[in-house]
Amino acid sequence: MPEQLDFTGQVAVITGAGGGVGRAYALDLARRGAKIVVNDLGGATDGTGGSDAMANRVCEEIRALDAEAVPNTDSVATPEGGAAIVQTALDRFGRIDILISNAGILRDKTFAKLEWTNLDAVLDVHLRAAFYVGQPAFRAMKEAGNGGKIMLTTSASGLFGNFGQSNYTAAKLGLVGLMRTLSLEGARNNIQVNAVAPVASTRLTGGETDSGPRAPSRVSPLVTALCHPSCTISGETFMAGDNWYTRVFVGQAEGWAADENLAVTAEDIADHWDTIRDPSKFTEPPHALVSMATLERLRDAESPSN
Repeated sequence: MPEQLDFTGQVAVITGAGGGVGRAYALDLARRGAKIVVNDLGGATDGTGGSDAMANRVCEEIRALDAEAVPNTDSVATPEGGAAIVQTALDRFGRIDILISNAGILRDKTFAKLEWTNLDAVLDVHLRAAFYVGQPAFRAMKEAGNGGKIMLTTSASGLFGNFGQSNYTAAKLGLVGLMRTLSLEGARNNIQVNAVAPVASTRLTGGETDSGPRAPSRVSPLVTALCHPSCTISGETFMAGDNWYTRVFVGQAEGWAADENLAVTAEDIADHWDTIRDPSKFTEPPHALVSMATLERLRDAESPSN
């Protein structure tokens, strides 16, 4: 058996921790010694309303494990709320080592029927919240000099698309782009940033369960492992659930490169679709500045001197 991952002395802020996968993360980290800020607005699945009952209930569960927890009901959807959530960790525990940005809502509509209020609400709770909570957490980690872990929550819908969820999927894929940039900016301060797409039965997916293959607890092992101080993985996206854990990434096909001195036409493109779209020879650029490396390699291969 591998040695248990210990989080003694670590402080984790988890948004949307009043139920579902957020609660599962909180309980797993608490069992391993972490101190937890349990943030949850306690509202409905569309983001309306609010109550302290959900956050308080999970804090009671954590205290029953002889671990420490403090509830927080500030909204992730405003800069002030995000700052207050992080400040709760600093005021109560003196530090923040882990941020899991997990809070979410749904306001599904087909694109033709989408109202701007439902677009803004979903962007606020998913995408903008990662800025509102993530920036003060990132700054606190950087200033403390102890490194840190940030987990952003994407989804299979965001990664691959889903009918009737244009607002949700746009926000969720935007989080992957944010994660990639934060992983680059955090590297010099030992702040690792990753994203997870949970596969679980929760309030948002139509019914939460604590058992079975879609239990939220089947997601938490991957997130716990990524958040441990010994883990150095950063800038990556994972799907987790149903005892299945896999990495998802953006690849770049080799494509077709015409002679740089030729004037390429639309007809040329149409004639080379198979080569342009062929995924068999792909690369995974680590950042945007090297995304043209494949073209340089193709040009070098075509050079008369080779």
